[in-house]
Formats: sequence, structure tokens, C-alpha cells
Amino acid sequence: MAKLALLLLFALPLLLSLTSLLPLPCNAFSVDRPTDRRLLVLVDDLAIRSSHSRFFSSLQARGYDLDLRHADDPGLALRRYGQYLYDGLILFSPSVQRFGGSLDLAAVLDFVDAGHDLILAADSSTSDLIREIATECGVDFDEDPAAMVIDHTSYAVSETEGDHTLIASDDFIKSDVILGDKKIEAPVLFRGIGHSLNTANSLVLKVLPASPAAYSANPLMKLSSPPSLTGSAISLVSIVQARNNARILITGSLDMFSNRFLKSGVQKAGRSIKHEKSGNEQFVTEISKWVFHERGHLKAVNVHHHKVGETNEPSIYRINDDLEYSVEIYEWSGSSWEPYVADDVQVQFYMMSPYVLKTLSTDHKGLYSTSFKVPDVYGVFQFKVEHQKLGYTSLSLSKQIPVRPFRHNEYERFITTAFPYYGASFSTMVAFFIFSIVYLYNK
Repeated sequence: MAKLALLLLFALPLLLSLTSLLPLPCNAFSVDRPTDRRLLVLVDDLAIRSSHSRFFSSLQARGYDLDLRHADDPGLALRRYGQYLYDGLILFSPSVQRFGGSLDLAAVLDFVDAGHDLILAADSSTSDLIREIATECGVDFDEDPAAMVIDHTSYAVSETEGDHTLIASDDFIKSDVILGDKKIEAPVLFRGIGHSLNTANSLVLKVLPASPAAYSANPLMKLSSPPSLTGSAISLVSIVQARNNARILITGSLDMFSNRFLKSGVQKAGRSIKHEKSGNEQFVTEISKWVFHERGHLKAVNVHHHKVGETNEPSIYRINDDLEYSVEIYEWSGSSWEPYVADDVQVQFYMMSPYVLKTLSTDHKGLYSTSFKVPDVYGVFQFKVEHQKLGYTSLSLSKQIPVRPFRHNEYERFITTAFPYYGASFSTMVAFFIFSIVYLYNK
């Protein structure tokens, strides 16, 4: 017994340490603790751990638990026993030809389809695997593997790089939700490959487009034919918000996240102002907040409807009833849920098509409400709220309710609109009576 106790004494700490290394099952975006999340970071060179440490540190400072692994690690897995082990995936492995373990193209797409988030960064060494993932997300990288984005008007002034592949761009998307309400003053440094958006995919957006003078080509060779990607058709950074509210960031520059670019000064060609620090750090920090739902995430609670003057929700309405509809909508601010304030939230009273469309008024404390009269049509209706706004997660609320006609004893005793018919009937009787008297007694 003494030997067994001694063995357990030494084995228990080892067992606990091994258990702590195993990834635990995670759920998607948590309503209660959205920042308590675990991210899998895949790299094709472990030196990225130090060369991109400022970006990783900013994520950890915001409460994220990073699991940094080599992309061909044989133990890689996104799910175990039917549960996902991570909430987000960062692919900083542009040259990987094949993922390790059970991770592959289908697994990454299933991960996004399950509502999880993805950051994908590429460069000039991008493999076919990374290109396929980007294509499935609505983005097509330049087919020429040696091509880079070149811009002879919006390049960063540099004493060492004269091929104008180091681009200084400040044509950001106009959205405080995506990039924060603080303006990014300095241009963002970009060096890498460009991509175009699939026109059939309406969910993908350009966050940082190239200038009209940019083009994609091999900087070491003379152009023998017009480049396939030119001007504003080139996107440097794009985002996708799927219909299940999963968010994706795709860029052709892994260097954009590097310590060197985050700390570097920048001067855009044609401008006299030289910024001591590029806008990269603010840009990647703010857009990662959006990707991981620290901003622009909405939730709707307490959906109610009832007759005017009542509080209980009925099981059925009658045509021409006056009713009230209300819903509370909140936005995640990064640390707590705050009232969402907007003037374009609408409710539909819907059966095959909307019979009533009303804009909800707000009390600026999260409550949205309106009142209207049930249409003079009976059937099975729905209260529908479909709210889609740039940068915000979409809200889709639906509540079904039947509407009945009047019962036979609920109609008015005398209908006002029938008065002309009443008058016609009585006037006919009076006229017949007068005619009878005149006919009978007139000689």
C-alpha cells in the first residue's frame, strides 16, 4: 500500500500536466462570454511565432487562448467526439501543401459552415491548398504563382525596395463597425499577391482595395501581355460574413501582420508627410476584433406581441385587431452587451408576401416596438424581422400566429356601409304602398 501511494503521488502531477495539454471542446460564439475563446494558429515556419509576436500578443491580451502549431503536425484536428476543439482558425501557412492529422480542405470548410471564424494570409509562395480554401470563400488569387501587386503611384517610399511592390494603401472601407470609430491616419503597408472577388458571391467585401493604377504581375520580368488583374478589381484585403454569421478575413500579405510592418514608418509616394508608424497595427487589431465578433455582433431577446391594452400573448388574432409588437436588440461592445441603436429595423406581418411593413421605433435602451392593425385577411401569418446591415451579424426572427375572421355573432348589428341598401329596400316598399293606393282608389 505504501508503494502504491508513493506511485500515485508521483504519477498524479504527470497525469494532470498531460491533461492540461489536451484541447478542450469549445462551442461557437458564446452569448455570455464571447471573449473566452480558443484559436488554432497554423504556421509553415515556427519563426513566425517571433516575427509576428505583436499580433499574437494583442490577441492574448484580449483574452484569447492561442494554440500555435505547425501546419503539417500529425496531431492536428479541429473536432473530436463530434465537438469542435477551437472557436477560430488562423492560417499563417501559405506554402503548406497538405495539412497534418485529420485537417484538410473539407474540414476547414465544415469548420466555417459550423459558424466558426477564419483568418487566411497568403504570399507569393501560396500553395494550391490555400488557393482552394480562398476560392471556396469567394476569393480568387492571381493564377500566376510569381505575380505580386505592383503600384507605381501608391507605393511606399523606400531606399532599399525599388520595384514598387511595397504598397502604402489608405483606401479603407467606410465602416466604423468593421474598422472601429477611430480613424486610421497612416497608410497600411502591403506586400504580397492580389485577389479578385467572385461576382457570384454577394457576401464578400473589399476592405482594402488596390488603387486604379495597380496591377498584378511578376516584378522580375517585363510584361509581354496585359496583366489579368488590374486597378480597383484587385483587392488587398477582403472579408466575408457567411449567412450563418461566420466571419472570414482573406489577405494576400502575410507580412502585413509582421512585427516589421507593424513598427515600420511609412511615407506614401507623392506625399510629404512621413508617419513614424504605419497603420498596420491599428488595422489588423481592429479588423481582427470584427472577425472574432468583438464588434458588430447583435442578439435579439424578449420578442413579444399582444393586443393593444393587454399584456398576454394570444394564441390567435382576429382580423382588424389592433396589436403591439416589440423586441429587444443588443450589441456586443467588447466587454458587455449595450443597447443597439438604429432607425432601420423593420417588422413584417407576412403571409406569402408582407401585408404590413412597419419601421420599429426605439427608446435608445434596446427596446424596439410598433403597433398596427391586423389586415382584413385571415390565414396563418408570421411576424418577421430580417435585419441585415454592413458589418453587423444578421438578425432573422420569425414568429407564427393565425388570424381568424369574425364569428357570426361578432359583426355589427347595422353595418354603416350597407345604409344605401337599407334605404333602397324601404323606399321600394313605400313606393309600392303608394302605387297600390293610387291604383285601387283612382277612377
